[in-house]
Amino acid sequence: MTNPIVKPFWDEPTGSWQYVFHDPDTMKGAIVDPVLDFDPLAGATSTANAQRLLDYVRETGIELVWILDTHPHADHFSAGPWLKAQTGAPTAIGEKVTAVQTLWQGIYNLPDDFPTDGRQWDRLLADGAEFMVGNVPVKVMFSPGHTLASITYIAGDAAFVHDTLMMPDSGTSRADFPGGSSKALYNSIRAILSLPAQTRVFVGHDYAPDREPQCEATVAEHRASNIHWKDAPSEAEYRAVRDARDMTLPLPKLMLAALQVNIRGGRLPEPEKNGRSYLKLPLDYFESR
Repeated sequence: MTNPIVKPFWDEPTGSWQYVFHDPDTMKGAIVDPVLDFDPLAGATSTANAQRLLDYVRETGIELVWILDTHPHADHFSAGPWLKAQTGAPTAIGEKVTAVQTLWQGIYNLPDDFPTDGRQWDRLLADGAEFMVGNVPVKVMFSPGHTLASITYIAGDAAFVHDTLMMPDSGTSRADFPGGSSKALYNSIRAILSLPAQTRVFVGHDYAPDREPQCEATVAEHRASNIHWKDAPSEAEYRAVRDARDMTLPLPKLMLAALQVNIRGGRLPEPEKNGRSYLKLPLDYFESR
């Protein structure tokens, strides 16, 4: 088995990690969870983050073969479509994204003909699906809890676990979004931390205020020091801590903007007569926090 070289890219405004990984032998590679920049005060989008990833791919000589999303994000827009337009690489996400599309179609009161079959991506990935990036084997692990569509990409000795785990000193991710479940999250974490001890775990976010942003820890390090897992909590114990914590958290500031873009695979809503796209907010659907 060939293990990938992993290059992380930090997006400070959203606290998000993006990744490029590649096989050092064949130089084939993939991008995971790329960010399309969005300024909510100006309503402006840009491709600065995605361009950084693209520049690295080109300068390193990587042949991009996949653009991978772990789930429809609530805190940033996906840059998948833009990167596909620049490179021709196909896009993929977990197959349960169709349930997320249906859920948020109702929340946004989108037209009945809004596609909820996942056609916005080139491939929908089932639990256990396998594919190759050069000589690096990639396996898909269904990891619901944070969302009902979340997946983990296990690429050689690297696991891209999206928003299921944080860094060990921050614990785990919230499970209170529509379709989220602390019960499912507990089972997903247990499965991820059953991977080999030296598996490199790459997280989707880091919000720790008192140190530099970090993105990587091993399974062994999470088992030993993750603040939500090191004491081997029972499901009931974990859920009590997770649910209590979630009740204190405000909703992500970009959630209502991001989901209507990301259920479209990272595309903005269809332009109106003036050629401009618009976002809308479902007023009073969520309670103020």
